[in-house]
Amino acid sequence: MVKVIHSIKKHDRMSTQDLLQQINQAIAAGETDFEIYACGQHDIGGPLWNKDGKTLKFLLHDPGQRAGSMCMENTEIIIEGPAPADVGWLNAGGIITIKGDSGDTTAHCAAAGKIYASGRVGTRSGSLMKHDPRYEPPEFWVLKNTGSFPFEFMGGGIGVVCGYDCQEFDSVLGDRACVGMVGGLVYVRGNISGVSGEVRLYPLEEQDKEFLSKGLKPFLKAIGKEKLEKELSNWKDWQKIVPKNYKERHYYEIISPQQFRLNDWVKDGIFSDVYPDEGKVLGLVNTGDNRLRYPQWENIKHCAPCEYKCPISVPTQQRYNLIREGKIREALELIYQYNPFPRTVCGEVCPNLCMESCTRGDVDQPIDVKGLGSVSETTVKLNAAEKPQKVAIVGGGVGGLSAAWHLRHMGYQVTVYEKGSQIGGKLFHAVSRDRLSTESLSRDLDNFKKIGIDYKLNTAVDEKLYNELKKKFDAVILATGAYEPKIPNWPGKEKLLISLDFLAKVNKGEKVNLGKKVVVIGAGNTGMDVVYGAYTCGAKEVTAIDVQKPSAFPKELEHARNLGAKILWPVFTKEITDKGVVLTDGRLLEADSVILAIGEVPVLDYINDEVENIRGYLKVEKDYQLMDNVYSIGDMTRLGLLADSIGHGREVALVLDARFNNRTYEPKVKDLINKNRIVTAYFDTVHEECIDGICKDVDRCISCGTCRDCRLCKESCPELAIYRVQHDEKNYEYIADPEKCIGCGICAAVCPCGIWQMYVNKPSFPGEE
Repeated sequence: MVKVIHSIKKHDRMSTQDLLQQINQAIAAGETDFEIYACGQHDIGGPLWNKDGKTLKFLLHDPGQRAGSMCMENTEIIIEGPAPADVGWLNAGGIITIKGDSGDTTAHCAAAGKIYASGRVGTRSGSLMKHDPRYEPPEFWVLKNTGSFPFEFMGGGIGVVCGYDCQEFDSVLGDRACVGMVGGLVYVRGNISGVSGEVRLYPLEEQDKEFLSKGLKPFLKAIGKEKLEKELSNWKDWQKIVPKNYKERHYYEIISPQQFRLNDWVKDGIFSDVYPDEGKVLGLVNTGDNRLRYPQWENIKHCAPCEYKCPISVPTQQRYNLIREGKIREALELIYQYNPFPRTVCGEVCPNLCMESCTRGDVDQPIDVKGLGSVSETTVKLNAAEKPQKVAIVGGGVGGLSAAWHLRHMGYQVTVYEKGSQIGGKLFHAVSRDRLSTESLSRDLDNFKKIGIDYKLNTAVDEKLYNELKKKFDAVILATGAYEPKIPNWPGKEKLLISLDFLAKVNKGEKVNLGKKVVVIGAGNTGMDVVYGAYTCGAKEVTAIDVQKPSAFPKELEHARNLGAKILWPVFTKEITDKGVVLTDGRLLEADSVILAIGEVPVLDYINDEVENIRGYLKVEKDYQLMDNVYSIGDMTRLGLLADSIGHGREVALVLDARFNNRTYEPKVKDLINKNRIVTAYFDTVHEECIDGICKDVDRCISCGTCRDCRLCKESCPELAIYRVQHDEKNYEYIADPEKCIGCGICAAVCPCGIWQMYVNKPSFPGEE
């Protein structure tokens, strides 16, 4: 029975890897006959074998490149129609028939077996064919003609070009046939010109006619052209091409580089910039300073895409490496060195830009960074010695708390001034409990109560207190966020409800009477939080409008629509009336309540210094310095994600730590690793139903830019030049011994994580410093 495989199902194309795996599994189950409806998948048909020695047969439709590559003995392949490049590449014994034209480099490097083409073949077909005397020579039969450079560098085997239907061609072998040919022979029927001078053309001998006569029958039968046998058997039309022997070839006298320099080289001529040395002879393969390139182990030098896209720069790939080593506690606590809100932000509120850019998404689906954040936990202990410097933080939102967290863990004395009765800022007051659970928020905020931060709640900072803080503390961080609503000058604007006021009431458990119909002006994330809150308060019909494409995260828009909300854009408001919102096009959106959610600006009235602001936001230096010992972060400088404010908080803590210790702060430059350096082929595709939490993701995470300690580089090095050094319990590195390393680049090619990088070596010449 024939095993039929369709590679396209419901418009979904099967990947090459999945198709080859399916074929392997079928062979392991005892299947021997296949009909495969491909769609450009490559490498179909080899190298494969049956454990019982049975012949494997393949009927291929629309294969990709390298069909039958490395094809083994007892494998027969028929390609219905034309085929792209590299058919029968490195053929090791299979019989391959192409019932149509074949692309470039057909039969390239063939070492055994037979390849039949019933049409024309492309450039460099038959090149590098070879023959192991222990086996029958490979045969390559072409019914019509070849492209240019056929049988280039041929070292063995037999090529047969029948030249059928090619009378109009000056040469059935294209241009410059048989360049570098040193072995084997080629039989040709038809016009020939432009053949390399390294070969000779001879008429057929009896043994040649016998070979062609014997081989022509199975060839024509395979391609379904038996009727052409009589026409192609007129041996007067044929010639054979044989490479010249060693003595027949013309060789130039070999001279040393020094002889060339002294006798033939023109000083300051075209070679002066590429031949500056004094006749030093370098071998083809060199070590040390004479290598053309040298490798460098660059562990953690380049950011993984997840780390690069994360506003907090959380090194997720390092967390999975720790889990892989069995260091679960360390992995779960590592995030707290970057983000003290893993459950609330990473696990629930953040749009997870890290997952959008995850390299694993190119294989199957991104790593579940969101799930990893939701299980993060810490023992919350301080290890740093107490330090004398004191820092005041104005504002108990995520930015201010993040700065307080990191400064406290560095040992500094921290006081947080918060005008409300609860820390957490917009995370507590404004984010809807539809997308943030009370349990996660409580667990994250509880950690801040265990590390010795001094909180001054219900304390609004005015001009007087602000001046006192600047004198009393070594540094002041302003992190009061943006709470002043932007209210356009619409007629009836006094009828508007303000989003942050409304959300604060909802999150306290109050049920605001909005009526049945609600219009929300603004379709960002805050607008979606208002939509959720409106339904919580009993609204029956909620419409969110915006002047542009909604900026809310797709999942929030989807959730709002699932609740029944309408989202309209572009829509422009003209005025607010007792009946609802009147639009500039004359339409009326009926509403019992209209809630404004188009953004906020910071309140700056307590800052009596001369400071510059841009459209209401403070302008700060790159190190977040506003003036003297005053710094500002988060939404006071620009509106952003909660993760942006958390990242600001961590970085300003590092700025102050450097300043307090008389160091110049050097921000880490985020250098994204080149995805082309990551070898995703090492990682199997895992279907969604097979993924089960972070344990499965341990194997799925590619650890981009971070060494997995897999030792592939060490074990693959042909010169045994790479060795591993364990510096202490945690730290190790791989080193390439320059006295052994030849700069071949295999280490960089096999590294799955892109750790090894090859650099061009600049040799030194006499007189150079």
